[in-house]
Amino acid sequence: MHSADPATGLTGPVRTETDPVWVEIMPGVPDFTASGETVWIGREEGGERRLFVGGRPMGPPGLYVRGVGDVDGDRILCSVSPADRPDTVELWLVDASDGFAGPVEVPGGDGAGVDAGRMRGGTLVVQRRSPDRFGVRTLVVSDAWSQTPAVAAEIASHAEEPELPAPRPRLWRAGERRIPSALVLPSWFDPEGAHAGRRLPVLMDPYGGPHAQRVLRARGAYLTSQWFADQGFAVLVADGRGTPGIGVEWEQAVHTDLAGPVLEDQVDALRDAAERYGCLDLDRVGIRGWSFGGYLSALAVLRRPDVFHAAVAGAPVIDWRLYDTHYTERYLGLPQDRAEDYRRSSLLDDAPGLKRPLMLVHGLADDNVVFAHSQRLSSALLAAGRPHTVLPLSGVTHMPTDETVAENLLLLQVDFLRSSLGITAEEGGA
Repeated sequence: MHSADPATGLTGPVRTETDPVWVEIMPGVPDFTASGETVWIGREEGGERRLFVGGRPMGPPGLYVRGVGDVDGDRILCSVSPADRPDTVELWLVDASDGFAGPVEVPGGDGAGVDAGRMRGGTLVVQRRSPDRFGVRTLVVSDAWSQTPAVAAEIASHAEEPELPAPRPRLWRAGERRIPSALVLPSWFDPEGAHAGRRLPVLMDPYGGPHAQRVLRARGAYLTSQWFADQGFAVLVADGRGTPGIGVEWEQAVHTDLAGPVLEDQVDALRDAAERYGCLDLDRVGIRGWSFGGYLSALAVLRRPDVFHAAVAGAPVIDWRLYDTHYTERYLGLPQDRAEDYRRSSLLDDAPGLKRPLMLVHGLADDNVVFAHSQRLSSALLAAGRPHTVLPLSGVTHMPTDETVAENLLLLQVDFLRSSLGITAEEGGA
């Protein structure tokens, strides 16, 4: 990072950060306090992300700093996850002048959840998602820096609430690597009462890739998973290596290999869940996902058919040479230098080994993960004589936005999974 004098055009170095793997671009930085000190998020020797002001670490160790929201004079609003709680996102206030750092205390809060916010002139706007309510609660907090902050207003939400039971996921850290995991059971399922001894087919519902978490303390994070659960599945969500919220080494574990670690963590989370909860039927395990999650779903049935028995892969990346340069080369390097790493992370060579039902769903107008990905995998499967299903979505980009298309797509996935896993009509309800 360099400073530049607009009058003379002269530049000079301010800060240099290097990493043998990659340097993450963090939200909200660089910025400057009113006194001219640099605000930055860097890496500590222990691997945690830390807030730095003028080169000085701010706040206690053990926090995972996710981004800077605003710099208001010499005061900084940032978002962090407490140590060992990657499913929670808190807002913290940091005063660069006296070193104070602490979490935002909002009167009448909902407890641990997922918060975002902006701040100017001592007024703070907080958007809060929690396990206890649908949607987002928006609060305007005055005198945020004082000993007595007050909610000056609450901005009403007019969003329609979903017509489904409130998800109540069971959250824990799975296995030796302590993988953040969530299990969503059908709202009608009583494992200790009327349904004691009954085992449910399992549906893994991951994203599993960089820059996105699924396991969060927010009700809205599990709406689709709850819908699938109410169709008769035990739905398992796991954030394995490569996902944010834990630490730099966890994120960088996918360097040169976007397939091995993420798939291994899904398997480990599944086995740990089965040991904890006796209602999971490991003889009937499906997996669904979109984008990177679609890649992970296809990867699962291609490389671990002993564990996964059916997959729905939506808009999957199949060959990383076809995906965005800035994204892919951060993780796999230059294709001309690391051809073997690209081959290992590609799914094309795995096509002849497909043994399980696989549905590929892809928008023909997808300008993010282009349709050529699914097209190439389908061609490779056809060449190998491996039966599979392809559902092309005409006029749809990376995600379906039409309400009717989105609804019917969910229904088609359920039908495919039920048929592929041998789930009877009686098992789809109480």
